[in-house]
Amino acid sequence: MNNTHDNLFDAVVLAAGDYPTAAEPLAILHNAEYVACCDGAADRYISLGNVPDAIVGDGDSISPANREKFADRLHIINEQESNDQTKAVRFLVSQGKRRIAIVGATGRREDHTIGNISLLIEYARAGVDVRSFTDYGVFVACNGTTTHKCRKGQQLSIFCITAKSLSAEGLLYPIYDFTNWWQGTLNECTEESVTIHAEGEYLLFFNY
Repeated sequence: MNNTHDNLFDAVVLAAGDYPTAAEPLAILHNAEYVACCDGAADRYISLGNVPDAIVGDGDSISPANREKFADRLHIINEQESNDQTKAVRFLVSQGKRRIAIVGATGRREDHTIGNISLLIEYARAGVDVRSFTDYGVFVACNGTTTHKCRKGQQLSIFCITAKSLSAEGLLYPIYDFTNWWQGTLNECTEESVTIHAEGEYLLFFNY
């Protein structure tokens, strides 16, 4: 999938899940024009010799030393109705950034992983293009009919949120109106692009 090119993104959020180890998310993080760390991820990022452009969160997970050293770029948001990933995305949007990559949002607690992934739909509803890159692939929030570049043989999973009337071009297996998440997993691209026809929202996961 050609969604990993660094110049697609205005900024990158480093979330506080497992620190990325695969080439794709590490390249996106390394080449980012602007990095906003969730406060739970800042210490690791800094310990590797990096300087974040912003640190966003409720401030309870960053070391006292880094809290003081990077006070000029620490943005404390105390409300508890949203998680630090969402706080970081909203901060970036307030800075005029509309194309955002997230890395480090999976791993550790499974409930946090599912929550972080599901939030991509909320960001899309707000008109922001946010994609989450794991060590294995990329999640993309979609609405309606969409076309995506891919490679022949690439695995693709589809997770319905509100989508109905599903059909596709360029997939090995036909798709239909799924009633459970597992039903749309482990499909395969047969062309260099895939088109998903749908009414409503869904998440795509392309493996690397």
